[in-house]
Amino acid sequence: MANNDCFVMGLLKFRIRVSLISIILLFINSITIDSLIAQPVKSAPGQTPIPLPQDIIPPIQSSPAQIPKPKPLPPPEQLLPPDESNPFTPAPITENVPRNVAVKRFEVIGSTVFSPKQLDLVLAPFTKRTLSLAELFQARSAITQLYIDNGYITSGAFISPQTVKNGVVKIQVVEGSLEAINVTGTRRLNPNYVRSRLPNLKPLNQKRLLEAIQLLKLNPLIENIKGELSIGARFDTSVLNIRVEEAKTFSAQLLADNGRAPSVGSFRRSIQLNEANLLGLGDGLRVAYTNTNGSNGIDASYSLPLNSRNGTLSFNYGFSNSDVIEEPFNVLDIIGNSHYYELTLRQPILLTPNRELALGLTADRIESNISSNVLEDAGYPLSFLSPGADIYGRTRISALRFFQEWTNRSSRDVFAARSQFSLGIGAFDATINGDDEPDSRFLSWLGQMQWVRQIAPDTVLLLKSNFQLADRALVPTEQFGVGGIQSVRGYRQDAILADNALFASAEIRLPIYRAREQQLVLQLTPFFDFGTTWDSGAKNFTDRNLSNSDTLASIGLGLRFQLGDHLNARFDWGIPLVDIDSRERTWQEKGLYFSINYNPF
Repeated sequence: MANNDCFVMGLLKFRIRVSLISIILLFINSITIDSLIAQPVKSAPGQTPIPLPQDIIPPIQSSPAQIPKPKPLPPPEQLLPPDESNPFTPAPITENVPRNVAVKRFEVIGSTVFSPKQLDLVLAPFTKRTLSLAELFQARSAITQLYIDNGYITSGAFISPQTVKNGVVKIQVVEGSLEAINVTGTRRLNPNYVRSRLPNLKPLNQKRLLEAIQLLKLNPLIENIKGELSIGARFDTSVLNIRVEEAKTFSAQLLADNGRAPSVGSFRRSIQLNEANLLGLGDGLRVAYTNTNGSNGIDASYSLPLNSRNGTLSFNYGFSNSDVIEEPFNVLDIIGNSHYYELTLRQPILLTPNRELALGLTADRIESNISSNVLEDAGYPLSFLSPGADIYGRTRISALRFFQEWTNRSSRDVFAARSQFSLGIGAFDATINGDDEPDSRFLSWLGQMQWVRQIAPDTVLLLKSNFQLADRALVPTEQFGVGGIQSVRGYRQDAILADNALFASAEIRLPIYRAREQQLVLQLTPFFDFGTTWDSGAKNFTDRNLSNSDTLASIGLGLRFQLGDHLNARFDWGIPLVDIDSRERTWQEKGLYFSINYNPF
């Protein structure tokens, strides 16, 4: 009876502590599987108790797009040289025109850009008095200058032959437009991709046109772009000639790091293939294969542009399988597999060369399964291996995620923020549990911020922070992981999994060696990481962590090596400031991390 009570408490705590002595006894069948699960065995003196491995199916967390290094745009005159020709040049004064005209007011005809009040304000100095012929043309030129000052460089005003009645002088405005947009230099990219992103509304505005060309210059599909305006067939039309140099759209990346949990093998290898212009529409395809000694995974995504404002529709799919290889749990034959589907609609609602505000909606489905032949043969439920799973170890999540993204860039810094509201719904055979257990019904918010500031050449300050809130206990794939190469360095990957979390990190990159010709830079990177967590539901359902503390913090030092766009490698040493249970068998648990990213093309 006492053993049964211990077993029930073990299920509620989701904690299995097994010593190596127990594993040996299991092999020789001198104890039953009941005693292995039901009785948490205390460690021998000097040994650390071992919790159940966590990263069998890792948490899936959205993250902001990779922030680019601050980079200044070329001068405007390089992208769109100024057009020196204006069709609205002052006409010569003829002899048969009266030298003086009494003007009460002006009537401006043909203006669709400025209100009558704006036009009257410009013409006020020329009204209610007698004007010379030169002053009359100054009034007309003031309207033309108003257009030019606001970027309408092919628009202007003129005074047609007329009889002045009741002191009213008519000024005719002709607003210029584009007659055609000629795009040259494209190879695989459809010219309409470029043409559709250039404004073709009447009247032609140089500022908006330059802004559109600058956005195309920032587009990863375009290496270089230059525009030129020329006079069209009519005096009020122009022809825009665009010369494009396409960027390389195919890339392959080879990656290696120790960023996975030791339970499935911390040494991770990955190959990723990207084609950013698959069909010439600006559509992108990415395929990646990742493996460790105990896991394999494939991820694929396809993105299709929907409109000229960079709206996209994306579909993502991935699956993975994992075997627990970490001793002593490897003898339990724990296997996890999962797959996910995502359909995402993203639309920028504010888009300039320096700022972007985008809204998006994702509908996704995540299905995971965890099993153990040893436990199943003994007749024990698998639900305790993964909080929220059914007795067969299955979890099904259906969710809608509404996100907002903000990016602000300058020549010296880039700031990016992302907010995501996730609503889990009990639809499409999703997991539904009772008794306050986590399932597919939840509401959570994830906020993320990153700021990159270039202080001096190759000297960069990087600040980032993540924050998650949940209204109830979450299944592991929705929880926030703290600890590891992308979180609080100095600790094992996902040392803490929790429903709510706050993470912050500060890092400065200081150059210690440069070779400009080879585009080589070696940087020293001191850093500070901090993370704290708390749970929304009963602790019984989520207490599966390595740490007895809800907070982790570390300081450390790293070395970062970059060779152009081909090789990026770094090595970090994190020093934990909060002690946790650790056997220090792996590099992670000793605070050591490495990552290598090689792009051969």
